[in-house]
Amino acid sequence: MVEEIVQDDAASKSRTPARTLTGRSTPKPLPQIDAKAEDRIHVPIGEFARVLGGGIVPGSIVLIGGDPGIGKSTLLLQMTMGMAGSQRVLYVSGEESERQIKMRATRIAESAGKADQLPEELFLVTETNLGVIMEHVQEVKPTLLIVDSIQTTYIPDLSSSAGSVTQVRECASQLRELAKTSGISVFVIGHVTKEGTIAGPRVLEHIVDTVLHLEGDRYQAYRLLRSVKNRFGATAEVGVFEMHERGLVEVSNPSEAFLAERMVNAPGSAVAVTMEGTRPLLVEIQGLTSPTNFGNARRTANGVNYNRLLLIAAVLTRRTGVRLSEQDVFVNVVSGLKIDEPAADLAVAASIASSMRDMPVRADAVLIGELGLAGELRMPAQMPLRLREAAKLGFKVAIVPKRLRQSEPWTKDIEIVEVRSIHQALKVAMGEPPAPARQKGRKMA
Repeated sequence: MVEEIVQDDAASKSRTPARTLTGRSTPKPLPQIDAKAEDRIHVPIGEFARVLGGGIVPGSIVLIGGDPGIGKSTLLLQMTMGMAGSQRVLYVSGEESERQIKMRATRIAESAGKADQLPEELFLVTETNLGVIMEHVQEVKPTLLIVDSIQTTYIPDLSSSAGSVTQVRECASQLRELAKTSGISVFVIGHVTKEGTIAGPRVLEHIVDTVLHLEGDRYQAYRLLRSVKNRFGATAEVGVFEMHERGLVEVSNPSEAFLAERMVNAPGSAVAVTMEGTRPLLVEIQGLTSPTNFGNARRTANGVNYNRLLLIAAVLTRRTGVRLSEQDVFVNVVSGLKIDEPAADLAVAASIASSMRDMPVRADAVLIGELGLAGELRMPAQMPLRLREAAKLGFKVAIVPKRLRQSEPWTKDIEIVEVRSIHQALKVAMGEPPAPARQKGRKMA
């Protein structure tokens, strides 16, 4: 709860500009509105460009959030250093001095072998007063403005302190008006709460055009830049980076990186194909069962939904005879990735059953499918993309739900085993022949 002081006279005398995007508003018929597509500004980091939808739209405002120390400022500094040759950039920091930013920029340039090639078109300033920032914008006339961060910026006319609900909302509104009226692209860094959401009023995410989250475990090398809202591109896109001495390095083939340290033929390991936006990712899911030493068995999920794990454990116990009532169950997604979609249910179930039976899952197989309460498997979306990605990485077999209707053709580069239930899928995954072929001519159970 934040107290807001209402001022009768000061509100009318405030120097805050009027809320208009193009000066005086004039209604126009729809056919007379000029809607020519503008070329996007090229972004030198390919993974960043993917998440933005192909580049930066002139006059857009982008909000980037993430945990402290995750690499938000480093990523934006890398982007601006690469763009400063063709664009004029103004980097405004309210948390670091120009000297600190220069030290980071020098370290990035030295790691890339360009220590003596710092860009001349990149201007740095330490300022938190929004009015002074606007004066710097008028003086420098940049095409790209970076504000780090919105919680440290304040408007002197408002009595509340920097970071309050009123200050954050008003500062974001004026930055949006600057972007829409001048065509300057604005990037704003936002703090996050302990729950991981962007701090400040919820209206902050409605004001901006794009909301990006930089997430990942601070003790892992990989960082995921995820698009939550994008008015100029697809949402739920993800870019994968790896933290190095020279900053964040984009990972062009994340599936191969996630599976690089996988131990083949180890019980309790299965490979799932999950979709992050339009990109299929192959990830290793590890399961472990251990006899419980207490009255109630534990269920620990790292990277998968906890309630989903309870559902999968109940289905395994009821439909396949895998007794988990006296077993502690642990499930982990390697590399710190978080999986929300149900297409990984089959891989999670196979990893748990593999650990319980001490039998490895086929090393050349991927498992794709949603698990139902009756033990049936259901078809996830975008199956052809998943299968093509698995075949590209050298997997030979894909265990998938049985198609009930023919749609677009699947790839022929990988052997496809279609099963109807979790019971049949586990038999195939543990190395037994497919149930339909072995039980041909018999009555199915």
